[in-house]
Amino acid sequence: MKARIIKQENTFMLENGYISYCFGIEKDKYLSHRYFGKYLKEYTGISESYFFDRGFCANPDPEDKKFSLDTLPQEYPDMNQGDFRMPAYVIQTEDGRRVTRFYYKDYEIIQGKPPLEGLPSVYTENEDEAATLCITLEDEYLKAQIKLYYTIFRDYDVICRHTEVIHYGSQPLYLERLMSMSIDFQGTEYDLLTLSGSHLNEKKIYQRPIGSDTVILDSCRGASSPQETPCMILSEREAGEYWGQVWGMNYVYSGDFQAVIQPGQYGSTRVQIGMNPMTFGWTLETGQRFVSPETVMVYSDKGRNGMSQIFHELYRKRLCRGFWRDKERPVLLNSWEAFEFQIDEEKCLSMAQKAAELGIELFVLDDGWFKNRTCDRKALGDWEEDRNKFAEGLKRFSEKIRDKGIQFGIWFEPEMVSGDSDLYRRHPDWIIRSPYYEPIVSRSQYVLDLSNPKVCQYIMDAVSHILRETKAVYVKWDMNRHITDLGSFYLDQKHQRELSHRYMLGLYSILDRLNQEFPEVLFEGCSSGGGRFDAGMLYYMPQTWTSDNTDAVCRMKIQYGTSLLFPPVTMGSHVSAVPNHQTGRETPLETRFAAAMSGNLGYEMDIRELTQEETKEIRNQVRFYKKIRKTIQSGKMYRLRNPQEQNEAAWNFVSEDGETVVYCYFRILSDPQRLTVPVKLKGLDENAFYQLEEDGSCHGGDELMYAGVTCQPVRKDFVSSILIFKKIKNEKGGR
Repeated sequence: MKARIIKQENTFMLENGYISYCFGIEKDKYLSHRYFGKYLKEYTGISESYFFDRGFCANPDPEDKKFSLDTLPQEYPDMNQGDFRMPAYVIQTEDGRRVTRFYYKDYEIIQGKPPLEGLPSVYTENEDEAATLCITLEDEYLKAQIKLYYTIFRDYDVICRHTEVIHYGSQPLYLERLMSMSIDFQGTEYDLLTLSGSHLNEKKIYQRPIGSDTVILDSCRGASSPQETPCMILSEREAGEYWGQVWGMNYVYSGDFQAVIQPGQYGSTRVQIGMNPMTFGWTLETGQRFVSPETVMVYSDKGRNGMSQIFHELYRKRLCRGFWRDKERPVLLNSWEAFEFQIDEEKCLSMAQKAAELGIELFVLDDGWFKNRTCDRKALGDWEEDRNKFAEGLKRFSEKIRDKGIQFGIWFEPEMVSGDSDLYRRHPDWIIRSPYYEPIVSRSQYVLDLSNPKVCQYIMDAVSHILRETKAVYVKWDMNRHITDLGSFYLDQKHQRELSHRYMLGLYSILDRLNQEFPEVLFEGCSSGGGRFDAGMLYYMPQTWTSDNTDAVCRMKIQYGTSLLFPPVTMGSHVSAVPNHQTGRETPLETRFAAAMSGNLGYEMDIRELTQEETKEIRNQVRFYKKIRKTIQSGKMYRLRNPQEQNEAAWNFVSEDGETVVYCYFRILSDPQRLTVPVKLKGLDENAFYQLEEDGSCHGGDELMYAGVTCQPVRKDFVSSILIFKKIKNEKGGR
């Protein structure tokens, strides 16, 4: 069925055979939300709320005391009109007033999905994939419009929303608050799921019932942050991993944000996400417009895993772009945990030689390769090769790497500068800071002001030069501190409040230009690990370093939470040495591999120090992963056991053609009872049989899904098991 937008009487219906989204126009002025969920053949309004004359409710229509915006389930609520819940926007006039009256004016239906200028967004490859409804609200006195964009897709259970503000009056307007979307759900009987955490403990799942209090999630760090993910997941109270209704809202943005979940006094739940008003402000002069980032809204009636698979498919195929979107990602070796800053040509070449012998496909030169960079206190921003470490330069060094039969990649942290650097000494006015105070130092570095086009051009030129010289096929793009002293020498007084968003626009412009100039380079985002693992970055970098925490037990928890939104192909995940650098834990090599191969596999250790047995094991791991990586990277993931709540973790992947199943199981701590509770696989054909590669035995898809699989318990901590099943036609057998 096609994506359709239907206008009948005072109602708009967006539908595609999977989902429906419905809202109407009340009193020819106000947008009223009516339904978002499973596809309805017809909407008759039998579920709509009744209105009553309620005390303390303002009445915008003096002839109708039953009507109040404080009880209306709204699509994009104003302030100062009697709705005392959280507004979707706040606009201040030149005289300091914040009273506005934006009313419905008209609508337009657009075939396809318009791009968002300067911003990441979900895209279509042809107009038949989607339809977009644009609703215009207008304040005739201010001579300004708010345009609300709704896109529904032919093939995905998704609505994308964003907002534009257009000013054509004579006096400037000041945007103080702007949400990309707002929606009022009927009822409050929902659970709220969020992904929160910290550095080294990202994407932890928190679930709580909606109560009587407003919940605000936000970041004012200059990044989406490891502390909060710009995402809200609402579910029915009885919903679980594979059953029940779930609504997921994810903001496609990498900077500061605010998300609001607010129960109403008369049994509604308001959900909003957009710019963080603590750090956002924007001046609109005559003829100017402001375009908000977009929000992806997913509906699933198959629980959280159903929601995740919609996000995975959409982000993998219609958010990630370019040469690497559909290609298998290479197995890499990163130099950081092996050498940190103490790198040189001899060490790297010897390790690259060993990596090639193991079947690893890409050597990544991490931090420490540029001049004077011997620790994290100096030289950041001076992107020139260190001839003391690489006597013939990086161009020749990269050639030597390739001569060993392995590709070359390189690390940058281009958004930052060290105080002890030539760049800072030349341009102290290029950093974000207040002119009145000494800037705060974090990790001995400052943040460059990307609202300044000269700074953006410097970064573009510096990175491009190295990529052209080395012919690198991979870039790890790091950001290792958050933004303090939010002030700009470049912006004038009137535009200082715009710095946070202008920083992101500057970064996005750099990344877009680099993508165009180097279309075959694989960019991997990083922010001390998962500090900027968000949908916005995936538009420019199709994978992200999931966490600086490489401990296998921690990683299975972090990757489990990350998978609520993001597909495994976007998760950089490495096997590191033991004792682990972050936790000191010693886990078996096979378990470290099982966790890492559940995303994009890499290694991060001095492989020259491996024993013969470890060398053989890693060579077999790499060979094994190459056989199944297409299933991991482009198949469907099913979460089976939650390690954030249990002593076990389990998930399985099913290839796009349904022919291969990869099942991963972990027991974290040894169980003295040696329990063997079966794990029930998902996503198989219950009428088919599957052959276990390990021993050739055959098992029905129905048995694997409804009876389950047990793994032999052993008296060890941190054990894992990987089983590969191949779909066959009519053979039968047993274990």
